[in-house]
Formats: sequence, C-alpha cells, structure tokens
Amino acid sequence: MTEEVLLRENWPPPAPGAAPLSRMVRAQAGLELRTLVRNGEQLVLTLIIPVLLLISFGRADLVSVGPGSRIGFIVPGVLALAVLSTAFTSQAIGTGFERRYGVLKRLGAAPLSRRGLIAAKTGTVLVVEVAQVAIVLAVGAVLGWRPVASPAAVVWVPLLLLAGTAAFSGLALLMAGTLRAEATLAAANLLYLIMLGLGAVLFPLTKFPAGARPVLRLLPADALADGLRSVLDYRGGAPGTDLLVLCVWAAAAIALAARTFRWE
Repeated sequence: MTEEVLLRENWPPPAPGAAPLSRMVRAQAGLELRTLVRNGEQLVLTLIIPVLLLISFGRADLVSVGPGSRIGFIVPGVLALAVLSTAFTSQAIGTGFERRYGVLKRLGAAPLSRRGLIAAKTGTVLVVEVAQVAIVLAVGAVLGWRPVASPAAVVWVPLLLLAGTAAFSGLALLMAGTLRAEATLAAANLLYLIMLGLGAVLFPLTKFPAGARPVLRLLPADALADGLRSVLDYRGGAPGTDLLVLCVWAAAAIALAARTFRWE
C-alpha cells in the first residue's frame, strides 16, 4: 500500500456546514473592530467628543448641577454619553452605510444570522467601551473626581453599562436595518443631540419642568446616567428602577431589530 493510499484512508472526511455560531460571531466582531479603529470620524465621536465635554463641563461653570461636586455629577453623565456615542450613534451610522454599500447584503448570504450579526456588533461596542471607560475615568481623576461609592458599585456599574449598551445597540440596529443610510445618518445625529440635551447626561432633571421629569426618566440615556450617578456619586440606593428601564428598552429594541432587520 503506497503512502498516498494510506493518507487517503486515514485522512478525516470533509465535514461540510457552517462554523459554530460562536466562532462566526468572534470573526465578525474582529472585523467590525478593525473597521472602527480605521475610521477617524467614528473615533472622534466615540473618544474625542466625550473627553472634550468632560473637560469643558467638569471645569467650567456652564450649568448649575445642584448639591455635590460638579465633576462628581459630570463624570457619570459622560460615561453614559460614551455608551450612547458608541452603541447608538456610531453603530447606527456605520451599519446604515454598510447596508447602502452592499456589505450586509453579502453577509446575508453567509451563514451568520441576524442575531449573530447583532451579537458581533454588540461585542465590538463592548470592547470600545472598555477603552472609553478607562479614558473617561483617568481624565476625571486628573480633574479631581473622587467617586463616593459603596462596594456594591463594582456590581451595579457593569450591569448598568451592559444594559445600556444592549438598549442602545438594539435601537441602533433597529434604525439602521429599516431606514435608508441618509435617513439613519440624520436621525441618529438628531436623537443623539436630543438625548444629550433633554436628559440627565449633562444637565440635572431639576432644570426641566416637573411634569416632564417622569417621562424623561424613562429615556434610556437618562436611566443610564441617573443609575451611574446614584452609585458613583450620591451613595444612592440600588438603581433597580434605572436598570429595569434599560432592560425593557434592550429587550424590545433587540427583538424588533432581529425581526425587521433588512440586509439590503
């Protein structure tokens, strides 16, 4: 028996089929991350703008934040803004133009499902957010921020950030998967400014009419900022209501995005 025959008989037979979902998600997430790092506009949105706002609002008396230190109020809000910038605005615009240029159409012919694509994009966002959180906390410390937090903050902060990421990612993919790229670009930037201006991200809710406050507290940006602030600055109680609001937004947005997302 020749060597060629021995190799043929002992060589494992081909196993056609798609790779495991976890492997496909990791591969897609790696591609998404490399694309994001090469995009200067996205880096400005996700890193430069939050840091500039942190420095501007943390040092200058631009708005009264009520009792407590100014930097203690601003840092949790900027953390929420960083999640909003990356998980919502950046992801919505990037995904919208991927649809326009046919990138997602080609992915639609691959075994990667809608849920797999959502998982890959959310994983990419989480990696970027780790860098954002580290930078914001470092800049905040340089500006004099000293969190007044209980030991439970090490549990609540990751939970709030994860829930906020899931909520904003779901909303971003819902928008990018149903609207045209130009409409997504306009709507994502508009909603970014609305949530920045109407929420507790940089301005306390006491600045708004009393009748509007209960509604504003139901917005995901407000819930995330208030929840982070309650555990990092005010020694507030467990932010269960804020976490619940974020989980409801996340569940609804992801379910709708998975059902309605169009590849082309």
